[in-house]
Amino acid sequence: MSDVAILINTTVAVAAVVLMIVRFKFNPVVSLVVGSAYLGLTTGLGTAETVDVISTGFGDIMAEVGLLIAFGVLMGAMLKEMGAIQRLVGTLLRVFGPKRMPYALSLTIATLLQSIFLDVLLVISAPLARNLAPKVGRVGTARMATALAIGLECGIVLMVPGVGALALAGLLGVPLGKMLIFGLILVIPTVAISVAIMSFLFTRGWWNPEKDEEHFHQTVVDDEEDQWTDGSSGGTTPRPDAGGGVAQAQRAATVTEVTAGRAAHDRPLILLLAPLLVSLLLIATGAILDIAEITNPVVAFVSEPLIALLIGLIGTSFVGRLTVGQHRIQKAIASGFSESGQILILTGVGGSLAATIAAVGLGDILGKYFTANHAAPLLMVWVIAAVLHVAVGSVTISAITAAGVLAPIAPTLGLDPVLIALAAGAGSLFAVHVTSNTFWLLQSLMGQTTRGTLKTCSVGVSVASVVAILLVLPMSLVL
Repeated sequence: MSDVAILINTTVAVAAVVLMIVRFKFNPVVSLVVGSAYLGLTTGLGTAETVDVISTGFGDIMAEVGLLIAFGVLMGAMLKEMGAIQRLVGTLLRVFGPKRMPYALSLTIATLLQSIFLDVLLVISAPLARNLAPKVGRVGTARMATALAIGLECGIVLMVPGVGALALAGLLGVPLGKMLIFGLILVIPTVAISVAIMSFLFTRGWWNPEKDEEHFHQTVVDDEEDQWTDGSSGGTTPRPDAGGGVAQAQRAATVTEVTAGRAAHDRPLILLLAPLLVSLLLIATGAILDIAEITNPVVAFVSEPLIALLIGLIGTSFVGRLTVGQHRIQKAIASGFSESGQILILTGVGGSLAATIAAVGLGDILGKYFTANHAAPLLMVWVIAAVLHVAVGSVTISAITAAGVLAPIAPTLGLDPVLIALAAGAGSLFAVHVTSNTFWLLQSLMGQTTRGTLKTCSVGVSVASVVAILLVLPMSLVL
């Protein structure tokens, strides 16, 4: 088949996936598999090889990152159950003060808390951020909402163990330790610069509290007098009525949870976070020793990402049992399994489409049009990811699909795969808008109007996307 025909069919396949998701509201998993099948059949792979490529692509990325994603999400679910996030935010406020809080919160979320499922992390942290907003100043709501949006979205695709970063590393064969180090190098300045740019704009009159904020008389904080925490997903439900045996049982359960919560508050915060920190430290140590060409069998074993995250998971489980009890930890694990299932399947079928794109020879075709100039392919992957994200609204789908297009030609260009991963992640951040669940959660939880959320979330994260690619491009000169 001619190069032009392959390019056209690839474009049609990607466009069909977008159309099925956006226009016809098909599930993204189904849409990606259909797109992969279409591409394989129309480019001459044949029925048997098309099915084999789809299955192999799914299996390969699951073998690479499946357990890592599951371990990370489970660890995050237990940290949520222990109340570690609320306490961490309080600690940040005491240490950095209200004026520096947007920077402290966004950087902490982007670098440390990526094992927690994004929606859950947002539901936990947004009410805290909203309460802190008046202390930050007149545009406090804008600055805190932007800090949350940038920290959450950047962390998920640029920082291990964010699910997007894990998926990109698995797809492109990037050692996880290397992804962790270079992701950290990129995410810190990206978040800090982006929050600074948005803060400058807001303080210069771009934020109008009368038009950009909703004005409610009630607070959004989880008030024990008005709401009752169900513990399943970080959300709240109305407090049960006082009468009846069911209500008495619920009150007894609530008292038990409050008692466990007080026990959690008595534990040092560093103890709650220690297993996660140890995991990240082990992964980074392994990467540094690889770069230094130092070998030690014991260190090599424990610094393997799978083993390092397993150590963190076991450690978090033990700390959780001592802190809030076995029952609540078992409940958190069940919630974590529920959350990780959809992430794993979506990541896997994203790998199927990427494998099909590679199998039809798109990499060889694109390789003819690129030279040793690394800027062009990195900009291309950024643009593809950005366009896909605008259309589909999924950071993970857009990042994996864009990276899959250029993955086959990375070796021929001498382009380090970690650069493609970071460029794809940067592009997938562009224009978080009304197709994103994060957008609507930020609007409601931070008390913003749609107009205000477009400024804090859509523009804020888009600024981070542009800043990130501008920082990735110089990296290609030294890697």
